[in-house]
Amino acid sequence: MYQTLADLAIIALKRAPVPPRGLPAYVVFTTAVIVLLALGMQRVVHAQTPSSDEGRVVESIDVVLANPSRDAAANGRMIDLIRRSIGLFPGVAFSRAEVEIAIARASRQAPVASADLVVDSGRSGGVALTINATLSDQILQEDRGYLVTGDAKDLPILYDSEGTIIVGKLETLTMLYGNVDAWYGRPDLFLNGNPLASGDTAGSGASGWGEGFVHTGLYGLTPLNGDIYLYGGLSGILSGSAGTELFTDESRAYLGIEDAYLGLVGGETFDSGDRLVWNASVGRKRYAIADSMIIGNTASNGDERAALQSNPRWAADMLVLGQLRYNNSLAEIFYLDPDELPVVDSRTRMVGLNVESLIGGGFKLGGSYIRVLESDYSYFATTAPNPATATLGRDGLEVFNARIRWDQPNGDFFGNAEFALQRNDNFDMHATALAAEVGYQFSELAWQPVVSYRYAQFSGDDPGTARFERWDPLLSGGNGEQWVQGINHFKVFQDSNLVAHRLQLRLKPSPRVELVPQFWIFTADSATNLGGNPALSFLGSKELGYEANLTAKWFISQRVMLQGHVAATFPGEAVKEATSGAADTWWSAMAFLRVAF
Repeated sequence: MYQTLADLAIIALKRAPVPPRGLPAYVVFTTAVIVLLALGMQRVVHAQTPSSDEGRVVESIDVVLANPSRDAAANGRMIDLIRRSIGLFPGVAFSRAEVEIAIARASRQAPVASADLVVDSGRSGGVALTINATLSDQILQEDRGYLVTGDAKDLPILYDSEGTIIVGKLETLTMLYGNVDAWYGRPDLFLNGNPLASGDTAGSGASGWGEGFVHTGLYGLTPLNGDIYLYGGLSGILSGSAGTELFTDESRAYLGIEDAYLGLVGGETFDSGDRLVWNASVGRKRYAIADSMIIGNTASNGDERAALQSNPRWAADMLVLGQLRYNNSLAEIFYLDPDELPVVDSRTRMVGLNVESLIGGGFKLGGSYIRVLESDYSYFATTAPNPATATLGRDGLEVFNARIRWDQPNGDFFGNAEFALQRNDNFDMHATALAAEVGYQFSELAWQPVVSYRYAQFSGDDPGTARFERWDPLLSGGNGEQWVQGINHFKVFQDSNLVAHRLQLRLKPSPRVELVPQFWIFTADSATNLGGNPALSFLGSKELGYEANLTAKWFISQRVMLQGHVAATFPGEAVKEATSGAADTWWSAMAFLRVAF
């Protein structure tokens, strides 16, 4: 979905009539383009700004087109684009260098030939900014798209006329995956009772399989009036697997709908330069909060759907989403029904509120509230004071989340922290999750290494208390650099009753190659692990294991990517005791080729 919305944004930047105003992915994409173009910037825009204006409050920002087109709507979209590109809002302190760079970035956008800044005194002692922009000839292009011109060079644009834009999506991925001593060589223990396991599985010795998928669909938008746009998407995924994978050796293929949603988006940029955007959508669509510690994987893969590791499906069965963005602040409400595998469908439905805002100084704050409306999912707890077990339902779960991120302005340090609390209306529950990360980029060194350390703790249940403390991971996940903690280890011990230390390094040997080595230390928060892997329900030690892995990414072109990894996971005392000392080191290797048209 995000790839396709980005494609729409590309079209909107290159072709003036009514681009997708206010779409979050459009904002992200525009920012990324600006940064990339700034790297190659060769000219500095001259500004009539005396040094005495430094530090004064920006009262207003006005954009004037020197050569407007005959399409008034197109002119409005270009003005809005320039405002977005600059990313400057009233109320901030004026800095000549920063504004000059921002305008130079904006002038590198395809539709903008040049831009100059004029600074005047504001009415309240601040400064009033005027940006004079000259549009390039691209803004006056004729209608285009493969269905209009028959020219394959227009692809993936199928239709682009009078503000209506339709693009096609075609993405393919082919993956090879191998293991040596998967499940520590004891699949009989770690897959016992698993509803996904059938036939022969990866285990002692070497095994491997191949999988892949094709994702294709249509996405588009069209204006309803000058300020409101209708957008939507419809796509499907054909996936398949063959060989001996982690849960089965059955070859299978699956065809299913992925995206299927409609939305309305609108907004207004005020004369002062403040920006208000609203967005509402409904249907099958992906959703995530922040970096996915609580909500990230809104669909499941594997089993009858195949493609266990390539993980192509992300769209929830139903997402109803409302968003309101004012400048750098966002508020959103949602109803979410995740697309779970039928064999393990918990029928969980939830609603929530999420807010986040940039507050200056490199800080970003965020918070969320989530409530589970209904669910068939059950927790297992040891009741005190006797050792009997009881089942408790997810229905009625509440999640309170707060987070902060800091990126050093004009510097190389960064950090983030997140805390969450879970309680339940139907029984005494108090579960917590805590994560904190610090990092630094050595921007002056070769390969521009970025080193970071992250500590994460997800509470386990204390059998000595009457209340339930085990953290419910809900839809946590994302990828191996988010909350899939350990390439192999995560498959045995997910984000509950877990303490994880991660040391990570990012290296860029070339602009198109990235290496990400990681080292992990895993321990349990509690020796009682009911609700986790049955073979590890009661732990003889809190030492779970260690993992070292290396991921390599090669961006061959804008549309072709090759990625691979190698990982070694070493069993800790808890795993060794569960296997009576017969736990082997788990090795894995993977490579995939992704092509997006």
